[in-house]
Amino acid sequence: MAGGITDTGELYSPYVGLVYMFNLIVGTGALTMPKAFATAGWLVSLILIMFLGFMSYMTTTFVMEAMAAANAQLRWKRMEKHKEDDDEDSSSGVSDSDVLLPDGYARSETRPILSVQRRGSPNIFEITERVEMGQMASMFFNKVGVNLFYFCIIIYLYGDLAIYAAAVPVSLMQVTCSVTGNHSCGVEDGTKYNDTDKCWGPIRRIDAYRLYLAAFILLLGPFTFFNVQKTKYLQIMTSLMRWIAFIIMIILALIHIGKGEGEGHPPLAQLSGIPNLFGVCVYSFMCQHSLPSLITPISKKQHVNKLVLLDYILILGFYSLLSFTAIYCFRNETLMDMYTLNFTNCNITNIAFIRYFLGLFPVFTISTNFPIIAVTLRNNWKTLFHREGGTYPWVVDRIVFPAITLIPPVLVAVCTHDLESLVGITGAYAGNGIQYIIPAFLAYCSRKDTQLVFGSGTVNNHLSPFRHIFWIWFVLLWSLFCFVFVTANIILSETKL
Repeated sequence: MAGGITDTGELYSPYVGLVYMFNLIVGTGALTMPKAFATAGWLVSLILIMFLGFMSYMTTTFVMEAMAAANAQLRWKRMEKHKEDDDEDSSSGVSDSDVLLPDGYARSETRPILSVQRRGSPNIFEITERVEMGQMASMFFNKVGVNLFYFCIIIYLYGDLAIYAAAVPVSLMQVTCSVTGNHSCGVEDGTKYNDTDKCWGPIRRIDAYRLYLAAFILLLGPFTFFNVQKTKYLQIMTSLMRWIAFIIMIILALIHIGKGEGEGHPPLAQLSGIPNLFGVCVYSFMCQHSLPSLITPISKKQHVNKLVLLDYILILGFYSLLSFTAIYCFRNETLMDMYTLNFTNCNITNIAFIRYFLGLFPVFTISTNFPIIAVTLRNNWKTLFHREGGTYPWVVDRIVFPAITLIPPVLVAVCTHDLESLVGITGAYAGNGIQYIIPAFLAYCSRKDTQLVFGSGTVNNHLSPFRHIFWIWFVLLWSLFCFVFVTANIILSETKL
């Protein structure tokens, strides 16, 4: 996620980019959204998700603007270097005619490829190089800002790993305990199980959860000690499974409601559920950290802001459809933290394959993403402590960094498997920083740097529609309000207990 300048990769059309972005945003967070909707009330949830979708779109445009500014600065520095090289050539006694002769081909071989291709480019702000958020932070922030950026993204990745480490064992526990116990059709309507309830034989549900957690870490943890590459086809398979699962859940819920068997009666508003809903929604709209990988390969970027807006409207509609069908199909108290587990009940479908596919769906998809995120977190730790020209000892590189990557999320997963809270806290704190604070500061600092380097008359053709300074302050104040509100709610909830 955070890193330096990497290859742009194969170009694709704007509409393919729209599909990629849709797939990136709609992930695990969507599975915890129905429970959060039911807890906060349908009207409050609808208003909040629309507002948070708007805020996420705004900060997405901030990041794209910063990407264009970073590209302009890199292009300008390259031009300055070429000027210095030309000056050195002329001062060394080489005549202009010698320099301009068949030098066209020779120079194009030594000059960076983008410089050759874009010499006639009308705008220096074209996004042609993939500049990751870590590199943008290094370009536009001071040392403290860079460290805070890495701290924020590392905490977010830890939250991601903790959610994944808990979600797989929870799904396996719910499905296998139901099969081996007296509930062959999964989670019965209205039944809430305690961790101390029997799973099979003398084994309690919490024991089964921890056994599955240990197996999950033993199988996938070792990948943290190596590099995970060539995952393209694995990701395609994961995306396909995810869409099949989401479509099946929506159709089954609609059929259940259409038959008049819907049992949900969600409240209009319930303020106690808002803080957690906020965290879940922020987590579910997260894409800012991956925008360089998504936007840069798009072949035509003239209308990229409109395409991204269309993506957000489609995602908002999808989240609303998934959540509203859920809260009217199932009673609030029966909605599971992982929504797929509600479909292991025979009352919803008698087809055993669908019940097991949906019940075990998180196991397949999350298992493919866990090693990738673990390696990303490990690499961010390395980048944070890296010093120019320095190398890490073998023990530090191969043992210490992978260990500090794995141990904290595993400990969190051992202590709790409350997925709704894990997603809510990750989104409310680390997600708050990545989705609001970092993009706002990137936009502000890149605008200042652009004015210093190119002058106030230069126009960034990817300037955010929210270009007034008011919007940056609005985002920062909103993020501060959310931080205080969520923290105060957690403290008040703990004192009541």
